[in-house]
Amino acid sequence: MAMARATSGLQYPERFYAAASYVGFDGSSPTKTLTSKFAKSTALLLYSLYQQASVGPCNIPEPSTWKLVEHSKWASWNQLGNMSSTEAMRLFVKILEEEDPGWYSRASNSVVEPVIDVQMNQNSKVEPVIENGNSYPETKTISTQNGSEVGTQDKDIVVEGFGSVEVYDQWIAPPVSGGNPKARYEHGAAVVQDKLYIYGGNHNGRYLNDLHVLDLRSWTWSKIEAKTGVESPTTSIPCAGHSLIPWGNKLLSIAGHTKDPSESIQVKEFDLETAAWSTLKIFGKAPVSRGGQSVNLVGKTLVIFGGQDAKRTLLNDLHILDLETMTWDEIDAVGVPPSPRSDHTAAVHVDRYLLIFGGGSHATCYNDLHVLDLQTMEWSRPTQLGEIPSPRAGHAGVTVGENWFIVGGGDNKSGVSETVVLNMSTLTWSVVTSVQGRVPVASEGLSLVVSSYDGEDILVSFGGYNGRYNNEVYVLKPSHKSTLQSKIIENSIPDSVSAIPNVTNVESEFEAGHDADPPKSKGDLVSVLKAEKEELESSLSKEKQHALQLKQDLVEAESRNSDLYKELQSVRGQLASEQSRCFKLEVEVAELGQKLQTIGTLQKELELLQRQKAASEQAALNAKQRQSSGGVWGWLAGTPPPSRNADDA
Repeated sequence: MAMARATSGLQYPERFYAAASYVGFDGSSPTKTLTSKFAKSTALLLYSLYQQASVGPCNIPEPSTWKLVEHSKWASWNQLGNMSSTEAMRLFVKILEEEDPGWYSRASNSVVEPVIDVQMNQNSKVEPVIENGNSYPETKTISTQNGSEVGTQDKDIVVEGFGSVEVYDQWIAPPVSGGNPKARYEHGAAVVQDKLYIYGGNHNGRYLNDLHVLDLRSWTWSKIEAKTGVESPTTSIPCAGHSLIPWGNKLLSIAGHTKDPSESIQVKEFDLETAAWSTLKIFGKAPVSRGGQSVNLVGKTLVIFGGQDAKRTLLNDLHILDLETMTWDEIDAVGVPPSPRSDHTAAVHVDRYLLIFGGGSHATCYNDLHVLDLQTMEWSRPTQLGEIPSPRAGHAGVTVGENWFIVGGGDNKSGVSETVVLNMSTLTWSVVTSVQGRVPVASEGLSLVVSSYDGEDILVSFGGYNGRYNNEVYVLKPSHKSTLQSKIIENSIPDSVSAIPNVTNVESEFEAGHDADPPKSKGDLVSVLKAEKEELESSLSKEKQHALQLKQDLVEAESRNSDLYKELQSVRGQLASEQSRCFKLEVEVAELGQKLQTIGTLQKELELLQRQKAASEQAALNAKQRQSSGGVWGWLAGTPPPSRNADDA
């Protein structure tokens, strides 16, 4: 096997320094160089990213607003906040590559690249290239495949572990190391700081609860031994069909099928610093437990749609979890929602629209597209354009700007071989690539995440089931460039200087750098400065009036608030006294009830005694009457009444 020498491409931070040198930051007038090569907004952004990467967050005082150029630079730099130096470097290079894709080749005459050994089965040769009178090596890999030559450019050479020619829009398997996780599908996946975390899943009907991490720089797997959290401690319960969402330095595991399902959705938190699991305490009415749902992070909320509960009932309900207040809210959106389904995929466009695609029921799979306006909470079903994908469920999706990439899935017969992309701005579908045979990316229940590699976006898939369980990693570098990101970047620049008068003058001065022509005379300069001063004083006066009005409104609001608080306290006092009086009345009523019960008993006894007395009196009367009647008849018959002595005897 022959050994070939190939340029690897500079890594960070050297790649950033090379890019900065190419742009002109090593010259005496970087502003002029920037504005001669790039649009004004792009030049301003590159300047601020360079400052963020080389100096750090903006900590210089705000320049005077009449120094328009300096103030616009300061505002652009200041809006980057606490962005890390590494992130600023990568964004700087990414923007440069979008604006000038061939910069690296043109800059190579002044860049000394590290050289690595690459094992190759084909014959390779390194040819010197002469440009501008300077000779420098350019690697051209010329390989013979089926009798045809295939040439590659320097920028397509993959470094840091790929070890092969990098191409766009093709799935390749990077050479990973370490212990691969057990093969699985319906697992959770998330990326935090260039690390891919895999949690749980299903293997041969057995739910898993292991947590693995793949370093996307070294392509090395390692297993995380989780601990039990201090607050609301819990152990990781084996589950599948759950969602794994990155939130700061934590991972949130939402819902999922378990062996002993709970009544409602459970949200568990894994702290990446302490490596500990804990169960979050959430308020409000939680949704019924489920798996196969979609969960999307929108700002500081999670939007949950659909899925299948433990009784295999398909769902199409909509819930929102506020991650600040930790409160559930069920949404009753207007319009016609998607039919009940699970194993669909969802995406969020410009933080306003939730898109739902595909999924399945017990009998069929879908390829319909539904959109929920998160501001009006209204469902719609727009017309899809382009190469509309076939029905599928168990697929995975991820967004890069306005592009929504969807991979895998199946229709209960076979796995889907093509990778498709939807432009969410135009709702137009197109096919990115298609694979042959039974490969992992044509699986159901696989995961898909997006990360960055060498300044470019990459899609990373893992696992899935296509007749067998998989644990392979595949990577695709998409050629689709999002116009949304550049629009957002361009639009963010004027926002930072929108309060500055004469923005047009800012751009023209920035374009000319500090070499702008001065006014023709001293009087002109004085008049210009006076006009600007008057305008600024007028603006300041208006702002002071506005501030004064706001203060008055605040005083009135505080006064109303104080009155309302006093009234509230009074009502609370009245309520407390009424509650006390009601309690006393309840006690009195209870006592009177007992007395009434006693009186009833006494009345019954009295009636009984009265009846007994009446019976006794009647008996005595009858006896007296009989005695009186016997004496009269005896006197008439001549028989004297018996004497008392005889009776006594």
